[in-house]
Amino acid sequence: MLITILALAWPTMLEQLMQTAVQYIDTAMVGSLGTQATAAVGSTGTVNWLIGSTISAVGVGFLSYISKALGADRQAAAKRAVSQAVLATFILGIFFTIVTVSLSGMVPVWMQVDPAIREMASRYFLILYLPMLPRTASIIFGTVLRSAGDTKSPMKIGLVVNLVNIILNLLLIYPVREVSLFSLHFTVWGAGLGVLGAAAASAAAFTTGGICITCVLWMHPLVSPRGQKFTPDMQILKPCMKVALPNMLQRFATSLGYVAFAAMINSLGEASTAAHTIANTVESAFYIPGYGMQTAAATLAGNAYGANDKERMKSLAAMFIPLETVLMIVSGTCLFLAAPVLMRIFSVNDTVIHLGASVLRMVAVSEPFYGFSIIVEGLMMGVGRTKAPFVYNIIGMWLIRIVGTFICTQLLGLGLIFAWACMIAHNLLLFVLFLICYVRGVWNPLQA
Repeated sequence: MLITILALAWPTMLEQLMQTAVQYIDTAMVGSLGTQATAAVGSTGTVNWLIGSTISAVGVGFLSYISKALGADRQAAAKRAVSQAVLATFILGIFFTIVTVSLSGMVPVWMQVDPAIREMASRYFLILYLPMLPRTASIIFGTVLRSAGDTKSPMKIGLVVNLVNIILNLLLIYPVREVSLFSLHFTVWGAGLGVLGAAAASAAAFTTGGICITCVLWMHPLVSPRGQKFTPDMQILKPCMKVALPNMLQRFATSLGYVAFAAMINSLGEASTAAHTIANTVESAFYIPGYGMQTAAATLAGNAYGANDKERMKSLAAMFIPLETVLMIVSGTCLFLAAPVLMRIFSVNDTVIHLGASVLRMVAVSEPFYGFSIIVEGLMMGVGRTKAPFVYNIIGMWLIRIVGTFICTQLLGLGLIFAWACMIAHNLLLFVLFLICYVRGVWNPLQA
């Protein structure tokens, strides 16, 4: 079973690692343009979580259905579900394109972005979200492939996307410049678009990824939707949406909380916004083991549930939780030790570096606890039990993180350190709630 877990998890981890590496490169490239550029790019970043997580929740509904159908050897039902996933992708992609383009001018205002950089932030947001249809395809089709045990195809496509993004960043962000390589000196063309160049590079990369993953899904031997009808099928959509709706509400509400959280941090000034943006980017790399394992846990739990295999379900939890805990302890230790060095990669501002390193070391201590929550939530997503995680995340986000941050930053005049302390308190509450859920067996529908 350990071999199966690692075979499913490592491609997802590598894919996320590549995505994070590109985020690091993007942040460093934009950071070289100054604190204002970093703040303009990062100030609307949480809206990306809001939209992306809502789309991902729909993918979770299809993941639960498809993995259970394949576990029960019902391939025809799985393929019908994939055709419904294609329909959902088209509808959501068009819907979010209209919404994001229409609201691009207002988002920086709602996010309390500094007036000096609102125009830059608005243009960046508009360009970034024009290709919402291929972005939606990347998210949902990637989840469909993983539900069938294919984690390598999304990984390979992720590599292509990242290469496109990096190459276009180099060409679009910077102006024409002289480059020296060993004894060679040559001129490199550049558009000199700055922040807007970074947005255009990301938009082109997202479009490439959406096209590639659609082609891979269409040709896939197990879950290709070829020959299926693309009209609504309520026999498939009802059970998928029953799982997806609580997860969607959870992700929407928690991501909306991230937006409110970021808006309060933006109100603290450019230095806090830049430190928060960079620290979030740095931190994301150290959650890769957790979310890679979560994907594997969801897929395998769905397979075990579909096969009605009680023993395999129990052994999954017994294998995943200790493995995840060890990985997150190692990850948290590395983050704690390397925090100042990592911050210096993205900024030369001493205030930003010191502030970011401080909050990263704080959150590093809580990583093993958060890792436990990630795995139990993954097991529950795989078997379709998404109502309890919805309640837990809403309580933690709005009663602990948002109310606490509002009191600390808006009423007491405290800074970024206290805002992140509220975030850590949120993570620790999730650990307690998911621990109770695990001990009571609420996560396992096959428990006698």
